[in-house]
Amino acid sequence: MNWNKYIKDYQSYLRIERGLSKNTIENYGFDIERLCLFLDTNQIEVSPIKISDETVQQFIYSVSKEVNPRSQARIISGLKSFFNYLVFEDYRTDNPLELIETPKTGRKLPDTLAVQEIDSLIAAIDLSTNEGERNRAMLETLYGCGLRVSELVSLKISDLFFEEGFIKIHGKGNKERFVPVGKLTQKYMEIYQKEVRVNLTIKKGYEDTLFLNRRGNQLTRAMIFTIIKDLAVKVNLNKNISPHTLRHSFATHLLENGADLRSIQLMLGHESITTTEIYVHLDRSFLKEVMHSFHPRK
Repeated sequence: MNWNKYIKDYQSYLRIERGLSKNTIENYGFDIERLCLFLDTNQIEVSPIKISDETVQQFIYSVSKEVNPRSQARIISGLKSFFNYLVFEDYRTDNPLELIETPKTGRKLPDTLAVQEIDSLIAAIDLSTNEGERNRAMLETLYGCGLRVSELVSLKISDLFFEEGFIKIHGKGNKERFVPVGKLTQKYMEIYQKEVRVNLTIKKGYEDTLFLNRRGNQLTRAMIFTIIKDLAVKVNLNKNISPHTLRHSFATHLLENGADLRSIQLMLGHESITTTEIYVHLDRSFLKEVMHSFHPRK
């Protein structure tokens, strides 16, 4: 029932007026498409303008049987945003999710790796191949700079300021930040650039993209996930890890070694320090040591 037009208009609004990233916009789209699939499966023909509270509630109830509370909360949030847009544009007078409560999810602590585990992952990379040199540079960059996987795959050569010791990152919502880059990370990035990347036939449009696949195209986020998962299997690491695990480890190890939350917030590109504060809960024994070492009332 003509959902596509409204979805496209909504995505344009997210991109142009709210300045959201491509990945975020796609995720909002997936939530609406899931609702559309539910309507098709149940042979309910209704437009987003006419859909009732009851129908949306049926969908949410159906979803609650398939996904965990965290995913359910994200879907509800995404749909609320879509229908708020329709109200804002005067397509509807109400939001059918207005009375639907988001499930309590608690605060999930991120998984992290010990320094030795990260060293084991990197040591397991086969450096006899060109892809091995690239993969080592990528893992060192993820862990050494605390990047999101989307920031890694879109990293530009023109954003590397090695003499100053920084790289420029284009983060969520196209916000820019400068992140310090250590000598070791810089070393492996330069080895990849000068010994591997220089020999690739680079596809048009990716001349400035740092990390490329063997065909000279930009790497996908899924490819980075696969590389890390395969390395974890190779070293018998019995943890469910992803590229984000290296980012979490970056923040946790900084905190454990005495860095302040505000500095970590700036390096991670968190808009609010409350997002960064989750790392305070990871190692209570470390915080106890800090208290006994520095507070006058020991």
